[in-house]
Amino acid sequence: MNVQPAQTGLTVNGESASLQSPPSTRLSQVLREELGLHGTKSGCDAGDCGACTVLVDGEPVCACLTPLAQVSGSSVTTIEGLDSSALSAVQSSFLRHGAAQCGICTPGMVMAASALLERNPEPDRRAVEDALGGVLCRCTGYAKIIDAVCNAHRPARPAAMPKSGAAIGARTERLDGIPKVCGTERFGADGWPYGSLMVRAIRSPHMRARFGFGDIDAWRKDHPGIETVLTAADIPGENRFGVIQPYADQPALAAGETRFAGEAVAVVAGDPACLRDLDLSRFPVEWEPLDALSDTERASAAGAEEIHTGRSGNLLIAGKVVSGDPDTAMIKAAHVAEVTFQTGYVEHAYIEPEAGAAWMDGDVLVISACTQAPYMDLDDCIRILDLPRNRVRIIPTATGGGFGSKLDISLQPLIGLVTLKTGKPCRMVYSRRESMISTTKRHPARMSARIGADADGRIVAMTFDGDFNTGAYASWGPTVAVRVPVHATGPYYTPDYRAVARAVHTNGPVSGAFRGFGVPQAALVQETLYDDIAIAAGIDRLELRRINALRDGQTTVCGQELEGVGILECLEALQSGWYKALGDAAGFNAVSRTVKRGVGVASCWYGCGNTGLSNPSTIRIGVTAEGDLKLHQGATDIGQGSNTVITQICADALGLPLHEFELVGPDTALTPDCGKTSASRQTYVTGKAAEKAGKALRAKILRMSNMGEAAKIALDRNRRCIAVTDGRITSRIELTDMEWDENGYVLSAEETYDPPTTSLDENGQGIPYAVYGYGAQMAVVEVDTALGQVRVREIVAAHDLGRVINPMLAEGQIEGGIAQGLGMALMEEYEPGRTNNLHDYLIPTIGDMPSIRTILIEKPDPEGPSGAKGLGEHALIPTAPAILNAIRHACGARITRLPALPHRVLEALQAGGKKP
Repeated sequence: MNVQPAQTGLTVNGESASLQSPPSTRLSQVLREELGLHGTKSGCDAGDCGACTVLVDGEPVCACLTPLAQVSGSSVTTIEGLDSSALSAVQSSFLRHGAAQCGICTPGMVMAASALLERNPEPDRRAVEDALGGVLCRCTGYAKIIDAVCNAHRPARPAAMPKSGAAIGARTERLDGIPKVCGTERFGADGWPYGSLMVRAIRSPHMRARFGFGDIDAWRKDHPGIETVLTAADIPGENRFGVIQPYADQPALAAGETRFAGEAVAVVAGDPACLRDLDLSRFPVEWEPLDALSDTERASAAGAEEIHTGRSGNLLIAGKVVSGDPDTAMIKAAHVAEVTFQTGYVEHAYIEPEAGAAWMDGDVLVISACTQAPYMDLDDCIRILDLPRNRVRIIPTATGGGFGSKLDISLQPLIGLVTLKTGKPCRMVYSRRESMISTTKRHPARMSARIGADADGRIVAMTFDGDFNTGAYASWGPTVAVRVPVHATGPYYTPDYRAVARAVHTNGPVSGAFRGFGVPQAALVQETLYDDIAIAAGIDRLELRRINALRDGQTTVCGQELEGVGILECLEALQSGWYKALGDAAGFNAVSRTVKRGVGVASCWYGCGNTGLSNPSTIRIGVTAEGDLKLHQGATDIGQGSNTVITQICADALGLPLHEFELVGPDTALTPDCGKTSASRQTYVTGKAAEKAGKALRAKILRMSNMGEAAKIALDRNRRCIAVTDGRITSRIELTDMEWDENGYVLSAEETYDPPTTSLDENGQGIPYAVYGYGAQMAVVEVDTALGQVRVREIVAAHDLGRVINPMLAEGQIEGGIAQGLGMALMEEYEPGRTNNLHDYLIPTIGDMPSIRTILIEKPDPEGPSGAKGLGEHALIPTAPAILNAIRHACGARITRLPALPHRVLEALQAGGKKP
């Protein structure tokens, strides 16, 4: 079809644009696909996320909702249209405040903020919230974004890199920050080879169904732009993947039967012009719906049909920890509390839907996609595609949020299969709906527990029992089932204990990793019971936690003796604010009749890395003959800051300034395996490997120069040498005279670190983690007792990081974790078939967030690099239970099902709970 230019007089970033797209085309599509302006991101195509925000005649609009015809004669400005010679004031402010994490929402935020600042150069917090309310962020918690916009008018000091030996502890701007604030960061949907086919999937509309294909060849002939249709029969290798190989059970394309709604059964590849708007509901597949098991109670009932043959009672795995005799101890307890708690699915809701491209580089298949685990992707793809390891290369793109779900493969084997079969490059981008129906969720849980305490409030025993809905396939179900019993006590000494957690299959969405691996669900139970005990014993709720907090030298329920335990320091850091907040709440409630204020507290601990399993990371560092210093850092940075933090650790270990480092990776052809970005492991595990590599290279340089440990080293690129001095003598290592190694370096070091853990025995005894992080949070809420509405006013978060590598990035992690914990507590509940978009599935907006005050505690761990501990998961775990405990303190409503929607708050009020 011949299409005349749709627009005349339209300018884009100050230049006239004559476009071929039809007038009804989304402006976002025109900008990205026709003009190549990929700084405008696409997160939903429904106006829900705001990532596509651009300026039309100076006013912010959602480009995904704006048809091309509507902007005829207008001036459109994208993030690429801001001053290209220097960062704008707001971009610079975003950098120095740490307001960008993964970066996928950043262009939309910057454009909305730019429009605000044009009319109001010095906005207050309320003005910023109003202006940016239509742009969602899942990473930051918005606090630093608000600060950045409010302070954009202030003169920016030139960013100074820390000097040698001073990188650790510095509030260093992200080393990868400029591409994020400029919109040049390349995400999965932002790049593909010329002439790439478009790939789309055919997915099951049923929770469980048998299916068969009709005449696919005839259907193809009716659509000439289609290159190929591929099904399970076309998969050359083993049609099975999974993050934990002994339990791997999920097909890349289902064969004959689907087990959850959204499961892929075929892929269609072809010309983007044909495929983009093709109605795939008419694809020739016939469905025979079958009875489905929707919850763990039905799935585990006697006689229930097995979803996977051989998994009796649909039990994937059960984890157990037993210590002492809790039943006898409970009988002797002065106070006993018990609760049954239920949580639902929670969606990761990252702003970037899954996306990527594949192509051939000679005989090597290259797959470039958003991921948290490139080497795990490699393992699964070579198995599914039946290729040797040296014929597949995984190049992660920037990942626009992951939080665990992008640990599992999604489109990687599908686009790899298309390229292998056609010999042509291809690309695939999930729609928002497709992302939400087909990817993993937080495990729904049904949990019951009892805690007993003596008359002084010391915990004597605890029992825990939980069923975790792992969905149709295993994913991270084994990790959740094993991790929960280890952690269900919280960071408290519990002498007698028994906990069992089961991962049970249903025909629901696959449940996988989501920031905490089941520990956030268990913390709800344990922290509710701690409030129960405090009330029964007449002890202040914070004091009860302080009394029972783990101390150095005490043992966990796994029999592990701990050192570097910082939970007591976290709780004590809250004390002054706690008693003031209680007094303020009492005064508020004395005069307020309907709205009541409450204060809650909750704690967390979290083991960093795999549970009792090998968990290595490897780092390579090298110096070229030209004097370039390169760090091969394969840990994927999904916004948490590993690119910066790991380099800071390596810089101080080597003794060179941060600005000397050039990052390489992650890329399975260029970087060693740094393991997956999950379980709060990268700062600790990969950071330790980076510390070892830096020290090893430093030791090599000092030996070559015959200098002592106190000597200072410096790169001299002009003279292509390394200068080493002890203050009296300077020695120079001439780099051009040295031989290159196989990686092109004249000096290099490669080191691996694997945490010293042991496997757990049949009673869960052993050393599951070498390092734990700790935290405690206080929440202040107001509850409208007539409407059941809850507003979180303030959260104070004290977290023990061992050694704070980068305070600004640590604060951002805590603020982002709190936002997700708040959503979990008050609004987030994924309901299959109903909440498959960001309009019906609610996540916190900028206006939902309370004031957040962060307190960073440093109690060094003897094992971590410079004493550092992990943080990512920890920040979320205490938030929801602290909020629930605050609701109860405000009005007596004891919530035992999440989220605490208004009708559930009212039901709990009507149940007659008494305010403590």
